[in-house]
Amino acid sequence: MSLPPPREAGRYRIGVVCLGNICRSPMAHVVLEARVAAAGLADEVTVTSSGTGGWHVGDPMDPRAAATLAAAGHDGSRHRARQFATSWHDEHDLLLAMDAANLADIGGGTDRVRLFRSFDPEEPGADVPDPYYGGDRGFQEVLAMVERCSEAIVSELATSLPTSLPSSPDR
Repeated sequence: MSLPPPREAGRYRIGVVCLGNICRSPMAHVVLEARVAAAGLADEVTVTSSGTGGWHVGDPMDPRAAATLAAAGHDGSRHRARQFATSWHDEHDLLLAMDAANLADIGGGTDRVRLFRSFDPEEPGADVPDPYYGGDRGFQEVLAMVERCSEAIVSELATSLPTSLPSSPDR
């Protein structure tokens, strides 16, 4: 699946959105940001996350989400929940909603607004289920989906960005 072009030369901004910004979207944010950095694209790609609701604004990630990330070698300790604002449509090149309800809440699907799992090689377009009311297994399943999709997104970034953005001297 191809990426929409950047709004600004030299920069690509991705926003990940779920309901409260304490489980799914921060997990995706942390993993995608790590994959972007590992691919050498951190100077060109920015990842942010938010929730459609404001209940958790300023709160850290759900402890189960943080523990699941930590067990996989990721650090989610810097995360603080934020609420999605309509300005994100103009500030981001790509918005990725975690499920169909989140997608509807942020204005529905467009070239720049898609489901996170539209990049899933196993189940393209499926929802990332909300693990909040379940146990640890749900968080592990979300992490597996996030890792798979993040790999596909970074692969697409790596092939798309050199033609869209100025090349880095070390590339």
